[in-house]
Amino acid sequence: MTPVLLLAAEKESAEVTDWAARIGWVVGLALFVALVYWLMREGWKWRGTLQGDLPELPGAPDDPGPVKLSMSGRYHGSTTAGQWLDRIVAHGLGTRSRAELTLTDAGLDVVRPGAHDFFVPVAALREARLDKGIAGKVLTEGGLLVVTWEHGDRLIDSGFRSDHAAEHNEWVETLNDMINKTETEGAR
Repeated sequence: MTPVLLLAAEKESAEVTDWAARIGWVVGLALFVALVYWLMREGWKWRGTLQGDLPELPGAPDDPGPVKLSMSGRYHGSTTAGQWLDRIVAHGLGTRSRAELTLTDAGLDVVRPGAHDFFVPVAALREARLDKGIAGKVLTEGGLLVVTWEHGDRLIDSGFRSDHAAEHNEWVETLNDMINKTETEGAR
């Protein structure tokens, strides 16, 4: 026999795939992924239960007054003030969404399509600043407008990002001026 015929005779067919084992692995992996997602969901619900002492969010007044500033953008979430990873999920504050912010003499109105709207009275506002991150969302330095406000006995940081980031500085200045004015009037 010639060497070519010997090589052809020694070749064996490829091993047949064990379909039962392969399907078993795929089903096992799918069940594992489903379990992880279920545990994440239960953790989210548990966090909401732990934050159940947070009072209901106030709604906007019927006549808030003239609009000082308005902004459209994204709401990235709320955290315990000073703890940028401690997300607050109670009353829908943990849900990221589009947002329309309106600042009036009465306070800050946050309208969120598909999520719970909320209103922050001017007396509850504590600080406005530019920051780089909140609750799992990290941006460039100064890319996030963070508003600190008091609700019940908690200080809350809420993070917003405008569609036009150049608006952030004006928002910080105007909010802090309103807060200082309110504190000055309250001290009299």
